[in-house]
Amino acid sequence: MNHFQASLQHLQSRRQFFGQQGLRLGSMALAALAGSVSQRGSALADSRGHVAAPVHPPLPGLPHFAPKAKSIIYVHYNGGPPQHDTWDYKPQLEAYFDKDLPDSVRGGQRLSTMTSGQKTFPVAPSKFKFERVGQAGVWANTELMPYTSKLVDDFTLVRSVHTNAINHDPACTFVMTGSEVPGKASIGSWLAYGLGSENNDLPAFMVFTPRFPADSNAQALYNRMWGSGFLPTRFNGVALRGSGDPVLYLPNPEGVLREDRRAMLDALNALNLQGLERFGDPETETRISQYEMAFRMQSSVPELTDISQESSGTLAMYGPDATVPGTFTHSALLARRLVERGVRMVQILHRGWDTHGNLPRQLANQCRDTDQGTAALVRDLKQRGMLDDTLVVCGGEFGRTVYSQGKLTRDNYGRDHHPRNFCVWLAGGGVKRGYVHGETDDFSYNVVRDPVNVNDLNATILHCMGIDHTRLSFKFQGLDQRLTGVEQPRVIPEVVAGLGRSAGEAVWVVLGGLSFP
Repeated sequence: MNHFQASLQHLQSRRQFFGQQGLRLGSMALAALAGSVSQRGSALADSRGHVAAPVHPPLPGLPHFAPKAKSIIYVHYNGGPPQHDTWDYKPQLEAYFDKDLPDSVRGGQRLSTMTSGQKTFPVAPSKFKFERVGQAGVWANTELMPYTSKLVDDFTLVRSVHTNAINHDPACTFVMTGSEVPGKASIGSWLAYGLGSENNDLPAFMVFTPRFPADSNAQALYNRMWGSGFLPTRFNGVALRGSGDPVLYLPNPEGVLREDRRAMLDALNALNLQGLERFGDPETETRISQYEMAFRMQSSVPELTDISQESSGTLAMYGPDATVPGTFTHSALLARRLVERGVRMVQILHRGWDTHGNLPRQLANQCRDTDQGTAALVRDLKQRGMLDDTLVVCGGEFGRTVYSQGKLTRDNYGRDHHPRNFCVWLAGGGVKRGYVHGETDDFSYNVVRDPVNVNDLNATILHCMGIDHTRLSFKFQGLDQRLTGVEQPRVIPEVVAGLGRSAGEAVWVVLGGLSFP
């Protein structure tokens, strides 16, 4: 059965259901409210012991196999964090200070227009203090990341991620949608579409865009990073605001009672159902479901954002910004509360990591804004027994160059965009702990062992959620569209706990842009 036939059959069954049963959507909504999910996967029955049907059901047959994770918290450091100054330390670079990067290392790779005109490419070693941490002795910037650096035994660090894009917009679009071309569905939308959610009163996919240090070099965020693309728009991520009402226009106007709103929605849904039966437009179905979700969120969002019941120990672990709406730390705390309530995907997009100049000062500000909150999120999940089935992903859209952009001094430098290698770490939800994957050359300029394409990473994330990335598709423009595209990306077996490299599988070594087994 093709997608059109399946959709038509689905619409026909809806007509039969509503015509024969004579049920109002308002009654269904109230029943769903009575059977909402309060805590991670625990459905509440109504007074008669009935459990409501899920508002966000998974597709038939999903997950494809037993998932290792139930939810994802994806922390995106927008702008491209410098791997040399965070997780890919190269102590030998000190001997190359202010020397021109060898042509043999650059290998004729393209440069951005911001440095392609430079006459020299002086090597800029990191000025920060690094130490070996964890049981594996991983190099980490303990000066700027005193909290996160203590967690290396809890996550997998991938040092060899690479991308195709050298500019922010296509690179971010690639990371989040699997394609540089706008219009594709984001990873959160794919998960909402495929797996649904365990909570009837909140969207399956929610997004935070917290504020960032004022003097940072911030790039624009486009809603395609949490958009549904060609998927029905009900799978869009819902962004929570950091000031004022978390969701605009969600509360009832003064003088409008909840019962009034319910009656209005019942009448509106009846009209929309007539339109759906007549024209079969899936966006009408989206409109019905979104009106109902907004009604539920009038109760669920205030409860979500009320952190007055969080313990003093928890708030202290996150730090003083935990109680300040709109901060990164407050977003991290709410992210934990969301997955605790069964939300499938939470995205935190923190801007300001584009360090073309004044890197030491700007990077220090960025880490000060995020380090404690990021570490507290992982520790909080672990203490509550939630880290085993929550996957935390943290990284940017590309790396930075080893050479300085502009003037280089011992205390100041900048770095340009670098797509050939960058770092991403993953914690919990089915990935190995205390493991480092991939290796770069002495300049952190090229991957020399175990390269990981962005879509290899996306395939691995889907695998942790119980999804075979080759089997989750949506027909659009004559193609079976997938998050991971058509270039045959692979799940990274070494990263997933319990898999490991299969016998006889090649270890790829990359030299000068050429790959050899």
